[in-house]
Amino acid sequence: MAYCASTQSLFNLKLSHSHRSKPSQALISYTNLSTLKHPSSSTNITRFKASFSVFPKLPVLSGRRRKFNVGVQKGYASGEENESLVPDATSEEKFSWSSVILPFLFPALGGLLFGYDIGATSSATLSLQSPELSGTTWFNLSAIQLGLVVSGSLYGALLGSILVYSIADFLGRRRELIIAAVLYALGGLTTANAPGLGVLLAGRLLYGLGIGLAMHGAPLYIAETCPSQIRGTLVSLKELFIVLGILLGYFVGSFQIDVVGGWRYMFGVSAPVALLMGLGMWSLPPSPRWLLLRAVQGKGSLQDYKEKAVLALSRLRGRPPSDKLSERQIEDTFVSLKTTYADQESEGSILEVFQGPSLKAFIIGGGLVLFQQITGQPSVLYYAGPILQTAGFSAASDATRVSVVIGVFKLLMTWIAVLKVDDLGRRPLLIGGVSGIAISLVLLSAYYKFLGGFPLVAVAALLLYVGCYQISFGPISWLMVSEIFPLRTRGRGISLAVLTNFGSNAIVTFAFSPLKEWLGAENLFLLFGAIALLSLLFVILVVPETKGLSLEEIESKVLK
Repeated sequence: MAYCASTQSLFNLKLSHSHRSKPSQALISYTNLSTLKHPSSSTNITRFKASFSVFPKLPVLSGRRRKFNVGVQKGYASGEENESLVPDATSEEKFSWSSVILPFLFPALGGLLFGYDIGATSSATLSLQSPELSGTTWFNLSAIQLGLVVSGSLYGALLGSILVYSIADFLGRRRELIIAAVLYALGGLTTANAPGLGVLLAGRLLYGLGIGLAMHGAPLYIAETCPSQIRGTLVSLKELFIVLGILLGYFVGSFQIDVVGGWRYMFGVSAPVALLMGLGMWSLPPSPRWLLLRAVQGKGSLQDYKEKAVLALSRLRGRPPSDKLSERQIEDTFVSLKTTYADQESEGSILEVFQGPSLKAFIIGGGLVLFQQITGQPSVLYYAGPILQTAGFSAASDATRVSVVIGVFKLLMTWIAVLKVDDLGRRPLLIGGVSGIAISLVLLSAYYKFLGGFPLVAVAALLLYVGCYQISFGPISWLMVSEIFPLRTRGRGISLAVLTNFGSNAIVTFAFSPLKEWLGAENLFLLFGAIALLSLLFVILVVPETKGLSLEEIESKVLK
């Protein structure tokens, strides 16, 4: 087979085995898939596909078809197994768990710091308002001032989600997470050392900006850098880190609640964790897919971006620099991206996320994070203490201990989701979990309406709600958001989904008290139950299954 310097021909040979066919029989067919003009030269890259039916004299390989990539392109070895970043659904990329730990761990610390703020704030506000323990002269906060302290990070997260919409693809996932770590550290230190309420609120806003950037960048970086067959596990593990952060906040709060000025320590503990996150992200390479996106968008030298992408992928997989397998994966991914966006502008408009496949992705991802909030999770957890107290649990007299018990249960159920998401798939966990949420909300409504004499019903409904939420909406919503958007609009799409999540969270939080007074607890839970049934219908009719698909396959198959 001759090699021409001006034309690089890539062949995919599929060898299939049949015990009933004769060795002499062979079917050879060539299909010209695409001819792409290299942006920086006159070189044409021509891709062919050759299918050979070869028979019993070759050994059967575990009863499965084995794929070989035979390349006459320079540096491609004949007979190497095809492990593209855009594999078929039946192929799996080889990797070692040791090589994926750090690229997951440091972004996931952004989720842990988000959870820590939720857990620590509940105890910090108690300490801050105590005349004996606050250590300040401005402890007598009004309801509005206290509300600003509690929700200050939420406002910051909303603002961060808006800001990142237009700059996400410019910054890249790695730099976005480094900036988030800096904001986390500045926010934690400012809040911990605040001499007055104004500085404290500024610190809370800074911390919230970090949340907005981290909750956008972390799922992006993890989804784009990990092997597709464990993407669900790792993105769901990020949700586990959020729950771990909540637990850490509860524990720190329980240890510092009786210390004068304990609220300062509660807020300040986040700073060293943020420093670790920032240093860790500094040591990691950029996302190879983001580098290729910049190359396709014409943001710099094509060759430089491709070389950086090869080096980044090699580091992420624990391979030597300029590894041939990494080169082939990057080349295949680049060709796929170039083919996808060949007839489009180099960079989409700011409204492209509301068009075509991107709009479909936003309906799926945005719908999930919206239903995640408006099915009443904050309201259900608000009633956790009173429910457990009526059931006679001694731990319920201590709000901190009750929170720890619920947090541990949330952690266990999230772990179940992590173990099963790449086995069972996204849809089964969502359908089963949301069904359980609807049942639990109806039970809670019945408890407050006519089953008040059976407190164990309320306890069972509470635990059913928490458990079902943690195997469905909790981890799966963020997983779907991280993988459903096309690469071209992924940064903006996820920022809109994060904005939808925090915005709906704010609405539910502020609407809870007037709704409770207007409807009563029994009717409020019934309303949430009806919304849960609507969300179940949404999952069944709209949400697709993405288990085992690469990000490129989701874009080409699910969103078309």
